[in-house]
Amino acid sequence: MKTIMAKNPQDSSSFSKRYNFHWKNKIAEHQENEDENQKTEQMMKKSELHLKNHPIPQNSSSTGSTKTPVKKFPAIAVSKLRSGFLLGKARARSHFSSGLGSKVVGTLFGQRRGHVHFAIQDDFKLGPAFLVELATPTSVLVKEMASGLVRIALECDKRPDKKGSKLLEEPVWRTYCNGKKCGFAMRRECGPDESKVLNAIGRISMGAGVLPGLPGSESDGEMMYMRAKFERVVGSKDSEAFYMMNPDGNGGPELSIYLLRV
Repeated sequence: MKTIMAKNPQDSSSFSKRYNFHWKNKIAEHQENEDENQKTEQMMKKSELHLKNHPIPQNSSSTGSTKTPVKKFPAIAVSKLRSGFLLGKARARSHFSSGLGSKVVGTLFGQRRGHVHFAIQDDFKLGPAFLVELATPTSVLVKEMASGLVRIALECDKRPDKKGSKLLEEPVWRTYCNGKKCGFAMRRECGPDESKVLNAIGRISMGAGVLPGLPGSESDGEMMYMRAKFERVVGSKDSEAFYMMNPDGNGGPELSIYLLRV
């Protein structure tokens, strides 16, 4: 380190005077800053005291945090709206509904050398709400089911003289299986032979098998069947769909049946 040494008394006096002058200036500046800070603090205290004595009223338009009051409807009005909505929904449903629920029992059955029948039941204890005989042979449907994906579409024409008729009451349907036209399907009434087949399957909710020739039935051959739960989806009064449900999720065959009135 370099030591600062004065060469003569004059130099030392000038040195002390020079640095004492700067030191005095710094003290004066520091004193001025303290005075300014004290003035600022006094002004802030006065403004806070004024705000306490004269609070500013809050306005919903000036502050974004305040919420506008929400209008509350009377409980009677809410109940009327709810009941009206439910009534309108029930009317729309009854307009084109066949009385079936969203989950139904679907059964495919037919002789090995015969045609396939498809029956829809709300419950296996009740008679079928829809029974149709397809033009598709049973052997052809078995082969299609082996591929793992079957889409059956039944189409019928709108009849101007039967505007109020329900979709499941249509007598004749054009049939398509996986996009291929397969003739026509005919709506059938559940006769003695069909009742015997459904009763023989009994309480089985899901499964497939072969029934031997039923005694007293016109069809003396073996009867193949497949039963499953189907999810029913109503698109409109002219369209319904039935999707086979696999509760085990084992990736078995997928079957969907569509009813369309065009």
